[in-house]
Amino acid sequence: MAGKLYIGTVAWSYKDWVGPFYPKGTKPNEYLQFISQKFNSVEIDFTFYRTPKPEMIDNWLAVTPEAFSFSPKFPRKITHFKRLEDCSDELEFYLNRIKTLGDKLGPLLLQFDYKFSPDNLPQLTDFLPQLPQDLRYAVEVRNRKWLDEPEFFELLEKYKCAFVVQDLYYMPKLVRLTAPFVYIRLIGDRRKIKEDFTHIQVEKDDKLADWAKRIVDMLKEGIDVYVYSSNRYEGFAPATAENLRGKIRALGYED
Repeated sequence: MAGKLYIGTVAWSYKDWVGPFYPKGTKPNEYLQFISQKFNSVEIDFTFYRTPKPEMIDNWLAVTPEAFSFSPKFPRKITHFKRLEDCSDELEFYLNRIKTLGDKLGPLLLQFDYKFSPDNLPQLTDFLPQLPQDLRYAVEVRNRKWLDEPEFFELLEKYKCAFVVQDLYYMPKLVRLTAPFVYIRLIGDRRKIKEDFTHIQVEKDDKLADWAKRIVDMLKEGIDVYVYSSNRYEGFAPATAENLRGKIRALGYED
């Protein structure tokens, strides 16, 4: 049985997309409903900055299709400010709230910055057991030194946390299966993208063709794949996601 493909963008609240993606006149509170008709998943960037109120989550649930999936980021207070330490209250509050997404809750993303190095392995080792095992998690590190730490991958495997596969200019595009699913983020090089997310600025058609082949191979193995494109990858995330999905379908996969 083939795996399930979940594909979408990193966030959805961009005024720049009105016209080239969202129909002209689309209001901010209509963005999610529209994008959920085009893709079957999105990564929630909002939760990195603050935990959504119940009424916001209720609206997300109301305007999206039944089979839609959200992948929310953990709050930066947990990952960046507290570095996973002394944050049990924040963790409980966040998880209790985000769980109300119910069947539409996809993997939860623990995104770390470059300064989060293997020196922080003890903090990660203490933190992961605190996470409820009925949810799915993905861990993104941006320091290459992690890739030389066998204990890091063993830890992810133990708690079935996905190692986030990145297309980030300075990180190796390492695919390492540590969970029953794969989580891919197309990030690129923000230095090459201007603050104008209305069109493709840096064309990466060949790279997307390569990603499509790799993703189809995983899907054929029965592995679910979550893949999200950032505006910083080519300049216009919806076009990147549509192009990638088209290449995946051209290889014989039907989502």
